[in-house]
Amino acid sequence: MKKLVFVGAGSMAEAMISGIGASGLLPRDQIWATNKQDADRLKILKQRYGITTTYNLGQLFEDADAIVLAMKPKDASIAMEEIKHYLTDGMLVISVLAGVAIEAIEAAAEKSLAVARAMPNTSAAIGKSATALAVNSHVSEAQKILAQRLFNTIGLTTIVEEYQLDAVTGLSGSGPAYIYYLVEAMEKSAAEIGLEKQTAKQLIIQTLLGAAEMLTQSGKEPAQLRFEVTSPGGTTEAGISVLEQYGVQSAFVSCIKEATAQSKKLGTLLGNEIAAVNRHL
Repeated sequence: MKKLVFVGAGSMAEAMISGIGASGLLPRDQIWATNKQDADRLKILKQRYGITTTYNLGQLFEDADAIVLAMKPKDASIAMEEIKHYLTDGMLVISVLAGVAIEAIEAAAEKSLAVARAMPNTSAAIGKSATALAVNSHVSEAQKILAQRLFNTIGLTTIVEEYQLDAVTGLSGSGPAYIYYLVEAMEKSAAEIGLEKQTAKQLIIQTLLGAAEMLTQSGKEPAQLRFEVTSPGGTTEAGISVLEQYGVQSAFVSCIKEATAQSKKLGTLLGNEIAAVNRHL
């Protein structure tokens, strides 16, 4: 790959730029970026990561191998109208636009394109994203590998079918927020049982890290690991019984299903908006 272009320069674009640069996958001066109008933001990214920035679209897209669509989803139609004439069938178009279907991207571009659609999460900022990646039939095997390598610089990447991306959004896209919600509850309980806030926070974080490593390294199912901690008549059993009494596990299942349904709904609305904008341009 000779040149990677980011259209949009927000937090996800920055996370990817940081990860790619740190990995050595691509020299920093071969990473280019633009945005709608925030020149100060581009200046910051240029100074921080040594990338190239410009508002000259001809220069931006010249000899580009891959384009990352990283603008806000609501700005996708206008952005695509501005850049569509620069997109060619030899380029890989990578979208991190939540809810925007590959079909909608091609419709906005008014041509068939090699499109990879990704669903990373906010942990990309520290290189720990869980990213799902779907590609269309125009993406070559080499391009799919390239997309995987790009997202591997910010965490773990899994290939899925596009129809599964709503489920991914509900599970891992929104997943960090569920964990933070759980931590909030643990911190509140720590205060009520007499633990100092900073001490409690350290214990909670280490507990989460340890549990994640156990799931990663032990090869055991989560239910088995839970049973191994839960002694009959012990403290863990007492705590788990309260969670079951309140239906916490069922609530989490319903939570993820509802987030998935909302992702589908928003995707449909965005698709309709893009189609409407295209008809009026």
